[in-house]
Amino acid sequence: MAEARSVAFHTLGCKLNYSETSTLSRMLENEGFEKKEFDDLADIYVINTCSVTDNADKECRQLVRRIQRRSPESLVVITGCYAQLKPKEISDIPGVDLVLGVAEKFNITKHIKELSKGDSAKICSCDIDEVNSFNSSYSIHDRTRTFLKVQDGCDYSCSFCTIPLARGKSRSDSIENVVRNAEHLAAQGVKEIVLTGVNLGDFGSPLQTSPGAGGLKNFSQTRTENFIALIKELDKVEGIQRYRISSIEPNLLTNEIIEFVANSDKFMPHFHVPLQSGSDRILGLMRRRYKRGLYADRVKLIKTLMPHCAIGVDIIVGFPSETDKDFEETFNFLHSLDISYLHVFTYSERDNTQALTIKPAVPIHVRHERNKVLRNLSYMKMQYFTQQHSGETRKVLFEARDKSGMMEGYTDNYIKVTAPYKAEWVNQIVDWKI
Repeated sequence: MAEARSVAFHTLGCKLNYSETSTLSRMLENEGFEKKEFDDLADIYVINTCSVTDNADKECRQLVRRIQRRSPESLVVITGCYAQLKPKEISDIPGVDLVLGVAEKFNITKHIKELSKGDSAKICSCDIDEVNSFNSSYSIHDRTRTFLKVQDGCDYSCSFCTIPLARGKSRSDSIENVVRNAEHLAAQGVKEIVLTGVNLGDFGSPLQTSPGAGGLKNFSQTRTENFIALIKELDKVEGIQRYRISSIEPNLLTNEIIEFVANSDKFMPHFHVPLQSGSDRILGLMRRRYKRGLYADRVKLIKTLMPHCAIGVDIIVGFPSETDKDFEETFNFLHSLDISYLHVFTYSERDNTQALTIKPAVPIHVRHERNKVLRNLSYMKMQYFTQQHSGETRKVLFEARDKSGMMEGYTDNYIKVTAPYKAEWVNQIVDWKI
């Protein structure tokens, strides 16, 4: 297998993972590897994992079994959050050859060149407390919109979350390097950039950075670099027509940020703001850094300044000790908010989290029932939001994918549009009547 030259990637999880997978792929292509689709036969398969829920762990194991059936002699490399959290568990999966933790992920080229098919998997990992560098990443050519990583890690300690254990302390790119990457992407014809990170609003954490997609040398940051300063500089970049903020904590979504987006032609009227629960009691147990009142204030200001703005919300159902009353509070609170859609997560027990000590556990069937109720609410919210804009002409950026003669795109305020496929519309912003 020393001559292996083809590699295929699969990404589980968030936009941040997609940005990193794309960067890892370019690194290997630059070293002469041929990129293949994951369903094709390849010499090496790389799975970039998530571990937010138990389903993500299961999906990783299923993918490895699929590779084993299709191509048992191929090398299998696992990286990402699951690989950092449970490297031994992954190494015991039949067919896995290499497990790369967060510190070694961007050294993938060196590790793969030294790798051969063996009886046991090689683990390259370290204590998460030792991880203190930032690797710049972005996706390109994988889809029309580009995911640009500007921040990594998290200093929060939410009781349900393993991400600080999987990605380490909060750290950021520099504004200078983010702008440089945006300029590079503009030169490649990118129209829309989605800013990604683990805790975007915490951008500016003063840690060291290492060379990444932009090739910047090590530097030291001061806390004078923050998220509002970043978006003000990005707004000046010529060629990029649209930016989106992938997700931002409500306590870090300042009035200044909201007002800036409201007055910007480039930052889209679209926020995704995690709530997790509409019960102040549950928010306290989750160790979230706000209460319902603050969240409602943020939504009110957004809709006052931008009545047309889309607002997405993350919600967890079935958190330990969540009663019918707590869930009813959540439902009623969400129902009252002028929001556009929900991302609903069913609580999943995660090792080494404080939530495991909270009793009683909510029965699995109750968790699923609550998930279904909120997904129905999300559908109704999105239908209502779309109907509010019926008859309006809004600008749509169309995606490249041909779906049986149809193509999709999103308006500035994140309404999905489907239209007959036209090649000349790909990566173009078109006026469209809703």
